[in-house]
Amino acid sequence: MIEAAGCFSDPGAGQSSEAIHSMTQPQYKLGPLLLAPGVLPRHGWSFLVVAFLSIGLMIFISVGQTYILNVNLGIPDDQQGGITGALIAWTEAVALLLFIPAGILIDRVSRRGVYAAGFLLLALTYVLYPYAESVGDLYLYRCTVYALGFVAVSGALSTVMVDYPAERSRGKLVALVGFLCGLGVAVLQGVSALPKAFVAQGMTEIEAGRAMHFAIAALCVAAAWLAATTLKPGVPASPRRRPSVRELFVSGFAEARNPRVLLAYSAAFIARGDQAVNAFFLILWGTLAGKAAGMAPAEAVTMATLAMFVPAQIAALIWAPILGPFLDRFDRVTALAICMVLAAIGNLSLLLLADPLSGVSIVFFILLGIGQISVFLAAQSLIGQAAPTEKRGSVLGAFNVSGAIGILLITWSGGWLFDAIDPRAPFVVVGIINVLLFFASLYVRLKTAPQPAPAAAPAAG
Repeated sequence: MIEAAGCFSDPGAGQSSEAIHSMTQPQYKLGPLLLAPGVLPRHGWSFLVVAFLSIGLMIFISVGQTYILNVNLGIPDDQQGGITGALIAWTEAVALLLFIPAGILIDRVSRRGVYAAGFLLLALTYVLYPYAESVGDLYLYRCTVYALGFVAVSGALSTVMVDYPAERSRGKLVALVGFLCGLGVAVLQGVSALPKAFVAQGMTEIEAGRAMHFAIAALCVAAAWLAATTLKPGVPASPRRRPSVRELFVSGFAEARNPRVLLAYSAAFIARGDQAVNAFFLILWGTLAGKAAGMAPAEAVTMATLAMFVPAQIAALIWAPILGPFLDRFDRVTALAICMVLAAIGNLSLLLLADPLSGVSIVFFILLGIGQISVFLAAQSLIGQAAPTEKRGSVLGAFNVSGAIGILLITWSGGWLFDAIDPRAPFVVVGIINVLLFFASLYVRLKTAPQPAPAAAPAAG
């Protein structure tokens, strides 16, 4: 049920002009979730659909890349970890240069325009990728077209997710978006089964892989249309002077003087690194284990995706709505500390798993998914509360830069460790960082005043 909620509190002499301005606009509900002033229910519903597609369409490259390394290029198994880590690291190095300019465009031009452009660039990536004739071609496509699309989609997703909820519903909306993103990843990873079906119908493995990529490219085009036509246009209105481009460029990093913003940036570092490790090294680990057990490459990729990666995502999407009310009930730094513990358990528990194909392995993948989504949602909830409204795109840009640095460093080192030491090594690195950030969260919580979510506003009469 969608209903309007009024804002009838007396502004009071001490409130900011931004708070007074927000009270002149009606607020609506999306079911039990209170939306920010000026955000219509149709914008909220549209965003939920676009969010469902966003992460899945970005992460599907992990399936495509593993397929191409094994089928199209025939890369030896003992080289794939290093190549995978290097491809991700170089992509993130390029993304580091793009997140702040993208954040400025998001702040000054249009959320939905940048969002739609990002999806179209992802579509082009999936058209080009299956025609790669060398690892060098993969570097070219990932570090140019895909990097641009990835920055645009992830930056716009983070910013809109901060824009749309009222503060008291922020954790719940973040959790709902996390649930939908996880569901989208799990559903879209099912496309990895298409090559096996196409081969059974008479296609070659290379032709089947191209057909799979084209199907994902078509979904990217559909997502671009949805973003361009159904999300709220423009940028949030503000009674304050609009920051200059120079102010926006430096504001994201300047806000790190706030310990809570700095902690959120640190959480992004590990949350995004954890996502990359799960998306790429989990599938790669399973694929190589499947090939070692005698499976064909296409069958091994499908098995690794559906039997290892998808259970982790399903666990994440089931856990997300459970976590959401918790994020709104407690101080967001306290919540982040607890989520770091969950992530450390998920990652470090893999030290006990020797064979990813064993019957008990699903328990470890469930713990991994719960830990990964917990840190991701807690970090988004914290930065959403701490980011100033008029500089959100830029602060979220810096937040994403921190995430890109995390992916770059963790995947680069993780790829080398994957090949040289053990496939579980990248997960152990992430688990150790989770433990360190748990203690950092405790320090910030003790040094700063608690900031619980505001109480519910009175309903419209």
